[in-house]
Amino acid sequence: MKAVIMAGGKGTRLAPLTNETPKPLMPIINKPILQYIIELLKKHGITDISMSLGYMAGKIIETFGNGKDLGVNLRYSIEKEPLGTAGGVKAAAENFKEDFLVISGDAFTDYDLSELISFHKNHGKLVTIAAARVKDPSAFGVMLLNGAGKVRSFIEKPKEPLSNIASTGIYVMKSEILKKIPDGFCDFARDVFPKIKGQIYAKVMNGYWSDIGTLLSYYETNYHVAKESVAAATV
Repeated sequence: MKAVIMAGGKGTRLAPLTNETPKPLMPIINKPILQYIIELLKKHGITDISMSLGYMAGKIIETFGNGKDLGVNLRYSIEKEPLGTAGGVKAAAENFKEDFLVISGDAFTDYDLSELISFHKNHGKLVTIAAARVKDPSAFGVMLLNGAGKVRSFIEKPKEPLSNIASTGIYVMKSEILKKIPDGFCDFARDVFPKIKGQIYAKVMNGYWSDIGTLLSYYETNYHVAKESVAAATV
């Protein structure tokens, strides 16, 4: 399976830390956020990776090159102007013919991607969303699911959330989804998902996920990784 990493955002909420450094290159303890994501993909057998870039794209390319040092094959799709989540993925995955995984390059997670992919293959629909239970659902795309994981409702950043089950922005998708994404700026939650009702499933994942959307969550994520590293070293 191939993957697309979305890594084109400016990370304005992390300013001034991101004034000179793109958010995906912000360090978590001893390496960039994006490196953790690349290593997670490799851990689950995904080594053919396309990356959607925008803000300070040159710094990211300079850091990772063709991916050989990390044991993966990296390709880059550079947005001349913002394309949104779906538009950026469409550009980066234009030649994909099989199912693929989409993941953010500026969030941190240790999710079992193999488990997510297996769930996607079992239900056979267009999209699978990795979901998390969150404290503040109003900041995310919120879902209502049936017992099998089928998405009954998807509401982006609701003022009065009906659920605490949120989209993490990690997806497994059939390549047919690319035909449903129009050219230009396009967002999955607002422009694509409403058109494919009944074709979306979600799986509430076990493990750690942080969208690193604020300075507080950035420092909390560093603390989590440091704590886990210490725990692993003492086993």
